[in-house]
Amino acid sequence: MNIFVTGATGTVGREIVKQLAEGGHHVRALSRNPGKAKLPAGVEAVAGDLAAPETFAAAFEGVEALHLINFGGDDYAPLQTGEQIVALARQGGVRRITVLLGGSPTPLDAAVAAGGIASTFLQPVEFMANHLEWAASIRSEGLVREPFCDRLSAVVHEADIAAVAVAALTQEGHAGKTYTLTGPEVLSLRQKIDLLAAAAGREIKLVELTEQQARERWAAAGFPPEAIEFFVEIYGNTPEIGTTVVPTIEQVTGRPARTFAQWAAEHAAAFAARGEQLTPVQPSP
Repeated sequence: MNIFVTGATGTVGREIVKQLAEGGHHVRALSRNPGKAKLPAGVEAVAGDLAAPETFAAAFEGVEALHLINFGGDDYAPLQTGEQIVALARQGGVRRITVLLGGSPTPLDAAVAAGGIASTFLQPVEFMANHLEWAASIRSEGLVREPFCDRLSAVVHEADIAAVAVAALTQEGHAGKTYTLTGPEVLSLRQKIDLLAAAAGREIKLVELTEQQARERWAAAGFPPEAIEFFVEIYGNTPEIGTTVVPTIEQVTGRPARTFAQWAAEHAAAFAARGEQLTPVQPSP
């Protein structure tokens, strides 16, 4: 199949591109800077910006399936160009669309739902990959600084999110579905740190931030006010969907969801002490 993947250099998009390419599909991957995208061999890089669909209109020619994200730019602002993108997809003959959801509903979600193309929406909970944000402080200080340290999460592996997207893009039977995607267990923040410590072979301490300190850190990192409010709500008052394990990944892919311990082993080298060399564990298939 010819499949067009937007958000192709993101956490999930990169995994979707990789799995589709490994499955023998022809993949077009959208990037605002294809020269720096570092895509797998054989993947066709397409330059363009989701906020300006005219920049990649030609890429829809011959495409059978399309993966979309619903935000654009570095500020994660909701896309306002959904109707244009869906119109281009219809003109190009796209038969299936997947959308990676995040946060509140967006205009793109509504445009896809009303667009007349078989669509599947993916609603993952917290990404395991988010914990790479801890790598620098763990390597240099052996510390994690986080607010809301009693929070729980059914955290999900990014490769599993991608595997569900690949199934929906390449197989029948997923149209009209919204898939909530979780890992196989609910973990506390402290349990995740213990698993990372075991994988990296080192002690990791937890320092709890106040909500105000967390807000200041997120602001300093460049997140807009609406994103900071979302973080405070999702971490400080995690909804039931984020703390409830569901079997969707196994039902769709035919194999159990990956554990956080697996993810920690795959990324142990990122958390090792400075000067210490660990051999990364290859991701499980």
